[in-house]
Amino acid sequence: MTSLRMEDYVIPAATMGPENPLPVFRDVQESFTLPVDPRLPDEERRFVGWKAQYRVLPHRLLDTYDRVKKPRAFKAAVLENAFLRATFLPELGGRLVSLFNKERNLELLDKNPVWQPANLALRNAWFSGGVEWNTSCFGHYHLTCAPVFAARIEGLNGEPALRIYEWDRAKAFPWQIDFHLPSDSRFLFVRVRLINIHDEEIPMYWWSNIAAPETPDTRVLVPSDTALHHSGDNPLEINTLPTVFGKDAMYVTNVPVAREFYFRPEPGNRPWIAALKGDGRGLVQASTARLQGRKLFCWGMTQGGRNWQSYLAQPGCAYLEIQAGLGKVQPTCLPMPGRAQWMWTEAYGLLEADAKKVHSPDWPNAWRAAQAELDEKLPQARLDALHEELGRVTVRPVQEVLFKGSGWGALERRRLKAAKQEDRIPRELAFGDDSLGAAQQPWLDLIEKGALPEVSAQAEDPGHFQTQEEWRWLLERNMAAGRGAHWLAYYHLGVMQLESLDRVGARKSWEKSNELKANAWALRGLALLARHDGKRDDALEFLKRAWQTGPRTTALAIELAQKLTRSERYAELRAFCEELPEAARGHERIRIASALAALKSGRLDEVEPLFAFPFATVREGETTLTDIWFEWHGQRMAKADGKPCDASYIARAKKDCPPPSNIDFRMLGEIV
Repeated sequence: MTSLRMEDYVIPAATMGPENPLPVFRDVQESFTLPVDPRLPDEERRFVGWKAQYRVLPHRLLDTYDRVKKPRAFKAAVLENAFLRATFLPELGGRLVSLFNKERNLELLDKNPVWQPANLALRNAWFSGGVEWNTSCFGHYHLTCAPVFAARIEGLNGEPALRIYEWDRAKAFPWQIDFHLPSDSRFLFVRVRLINIHDEEIPMYWWSNIAAPETPDTRVLVPSDTALHHSGDNPLEINTLPTVFGKDAMYVTNVPVAREFYFRPEPGNRPWIAALKGDGRGLVQASTARLQGRKLFCWGMTQGGRNWQSYLAQPGCAYLEIQAGLGKVQPTCLPMPGRAQWMWTEAYGLLEADAKKVHSPDWPNAWRAAQAELDEKLPQARLDALHEELGRVTVRPVQEVLFKGSGWGALERRRLKAAKQEDRIPRELAFGDDSLGAAQQPWLDLIEKGALPEVSAQAEDPGHFQTQEEWRWLLERNMAAGRGAHWLAYYHLGVMQLESLDRVGARKSWEKSNELKANAWALRGLALLARHDGKRDDALEFLKRAWQTGPRTTALAIELAQKLTRSERYAELRAFCEELPEAARGHERIRIASALAALKSGRLDEVEPLFAFPFATVREGETTLTDIWFEWHGQRMAKADGKPCDASYIARAKKDCPPPSNIDFRMLGEIV
């Protein structure tokens, strides 16, 4: 029998603080060019980089968390039959955190023993382990550390199934994932549905990121004899598998530095990827045809790569990622026609194959041996037929909401109703009014009362943002009619305008906002516009005015400190950091700025305490801490010699003074 229940999932967890109130705007460049091997066929390169710009709004950054872990009970949805137990966390994007094979007493995924956010996602906070569902925009999804809806539905044969779903705020569309575990199944089936409710085409993105345990004898297998891979600034090049760097790179402990491989399955090969240990057992993921891309990511074997593994979990933990996506490479969106629905089914389960065959040095024979076992256990024809059958469940109504997500889907339904527009959000996605909360209330007031409510210009949070054009039209119409045309409305209008790349409109709105009531929010916006125009001094002056005007939030203090750093105004930076309130002064980004100011002024004794701090928000690929470490040692060497510190001393420090592991987050290095 299949069961579905809610229970507590207790693990040591870091604390997540409030959202950052400062908006982060999209890249001006909508698409970007990713250099690729000239031998790559046009069809494969067609959408590489297409509309893959960095986007955060209307979401806000999740960048206030620590490394102090205490037991926390997350709400978990557990789907179980006689063979498998699947555990999902609707509080954290619906992440599948565990897939346990009961017959073999074997965890198939990398099951992270802790919850530790780190700075790797579109909104900053991200955590490792399990299977993550990424849609909408290139990168780790906006909701990966946020709640989504979870509901009980009736499966094909009356057994319970799990549905997670949400309203995507960045591109204004609903999505749903139905999880099926029939009573006789040794595979978990995942049926994804993306719904473009608009008449216009939207750029669509999807990657399922699957963490599997990393061991020296684990080999990644995929039906492909070549892969796209790049090192450093080199183009994505076609490599013949499995040898890269002179070793079999499908055993990721042979890969010296952090790398990603995009596989190129031959036409006619079924889409799948597996990570099998030395005994031939491990996780396999297969899908129907729409999910065409497959990828491998590993952290590499440098100190920085190993440190990232421990940093995201705990010492002794290591994982690799096998991934499946809509595109051939990850920085890719695909054009989704208006009113279209894209659906596919993924299967996750145990694959047991002949160890000698799948670990054979003959790569084609190795992956074919794995595929033969997959074909026996789950033929592609059976998966395709099941996908069609599960379509009947996709449109079934929710029986019971088990966990409430955000109120933004319910708010969109209220907006559509008030505007007398067709509601194309499927009814089987239950966005109930009981999900509406404080975040949505100001925008609900705009619908029902005709104006955004005004708050104090010194309030430390200007409210949640909207960037959907229908909300901008509604706000502009009411302001033009004299309803709610106050400082906060103009501020929000400016945010909407700049996110839609209307810099002239944003400037006028923020100038009007600050004219009505002096406020840091609008002045900070004007600083961003000045920086975009290349007026660096003006940008800095606007930020200083914003700080003096207030509210003096920690987020603004960090931004001003970073601007002073980039401007190399180290004396000002030092004075600014010293005058900050204790709470802001203790933030790790202010600690870094203070240490850098001390370093540049020769106060070397003030720098050393930085290296013992437990950093939490270091960005993927960031080298700030090791850069300070090497310059600190270079200056000490130069001082001992009675000479000024130049590049030769920094080079000596890099050679003779390896950084401690707790500050080393470098992902690239010399390949030998």
